[in-house]
Amino acid sequence: MRIPIIAGNWKMNTNVDEAIRLVESMLDGLEAVPGVERVLCPPFVSLTYVSDLLVETSIRLGAQNMYPADKGAYTGEISPGMLKGLCQYVILGHSERRQYFGETDEFVNRKVHTALTHDLVPIICIGETLAENEAGQTAAVVTRQARGVLAGLNGDQVSRVVMAYEPIWAIGTGRPATGEGANQVIGLIREVAAGLAGPGPAQALRIQYGGSVTGDNAAEFMGQPEIDGALVGGASLKADQFVRIVQTTAQAKGV
Repeated sequence: MRIPIIAGNWKMNTNVDEAIRLVESMLDGLEAVPGVERVLCPPFVSLTYVSDLLVETSIRLGAQNMYPADKGAYTGEISPGMLKGLCQYVILGHSERRQYFGETDEFVNRKVHTALTHDLVPIICIGETLAENEAGQTAAVVTRQARGVLAGLNGDQVSRVVMAYEPIWAIGTGRPATGEGANQVIGLIREVAAGLAGPGPAQALRIQYGGSVTGDNAAEFMGQPEIDGALVGGASLKADQFVRIVQTTAQAKGV
C-alpha cells in the first residue's frame, strides 16, 4: 500500500515569524494523523526555524527548489548539500518555475538525479496549460513531461520519488480538475512510469494531485484509487484547512 502524502507549498509567502506561528498553529492537528505523511515546504529563509519546530515530530520538511550542482558561482541559488540534513523533500519543476524561470523537462531531470544522489526525495511537478487542455493535448503533454523528468532513473529511484500532477489551469484559480479526470491523468502517469521502470516501481510510485485543493473538495480527489495525496498551495497557509485536508485523506484512504 502506498502511504498517502500531503505536502504544503507555501510559495513566496510568510516571513520567519509568520512561518513559526503557522507551524505552531497546525502542529497538534497534523501530529494527530500519523497515517498520512505530512510535509511542510516554507520559503528558504524559514527552513532552519521550521526544522527546529519539527525535530520532535513525525512531520517532514521540504524545500521549494534546488539547483543541480554541489557548489559554484550560482548567485542566489541553493545547492543540495545545503538542504541535506535539513530537509527530506524538495519540490522540483513546479509550473511557476517553468513559467517564470524557463525551466525545461531536461533541466528538471538534472535536478531529480542530483536530489536523489544527495538522499533528498524530489516532488516532481508536471501538468498542462489551459490551452493544451482545451485542445485535447493533456495526455500527450503529460506523457512527454513524465518521460522527460523521469529519464535515466532506475526502478528503485522511480519508486522513491513523488510526482505531482498539477494542471496549470487549476493552480490558484479556484477551478480544480474533477476527481475522476485527475485520477485518469494520474493513471496515465503511472503507465508511463511502468514503461520506463517496470510495473513494480510504477505501483510503488506515489502521485499527488495539485491545483486548488481545499478542505471542501479534498475528499473528491483522495477517494480516487490512483491519487496518493495532494500538493497544496493556498490552503496550506491556513492551519485549519491544511489539517482538514490531511484528516480527509486519512479517512478516504482508510489509514
